[in-house]
Amino acid sequence: MDQVNSILILVLIIIAAIAAIIFIPRWRLQRAMKQVIRIFRHFNATDAKNAKTLDEMGLAPRSFLQSAFRGRDYKQYALTFLRSANILLLTDEGKVYLSEERVSSTGLDKRLGLR
Repeated sequence: MDQVNSILILVLIIIAAIAAIIFIPRWRLQRAMKQVIRIFRHFNATDAKNAKTLDEMGLAPRSFLQSAFRGRDYKQYALTFLRSANILLLTDEGKVYLSEERVSSTGLDKRLGLR
């Protein structure tokens, strides 16, 4: 009976680890997307004339040493995702702005609890 309990506990630990590996990064990405959208709104970078650089908003990629000591920066993954979904758009000058229309039309604001 002790062996069965030990095996059952081990199986539950493995299932919990697999669930953590799948759901924690997803949760962190969603949290980062919410933070990135709030940053763009804070800087009023919501149209082409108010577009800002990532440096101006504090969203520039970390250096190798900063990443080594602070862990993954999910905001960079969020920026990549939002740009691929055409929610973040680039101007000719290389500045970036948030398309509020795309945020609403994709339903991202509701899914992330932004409104």
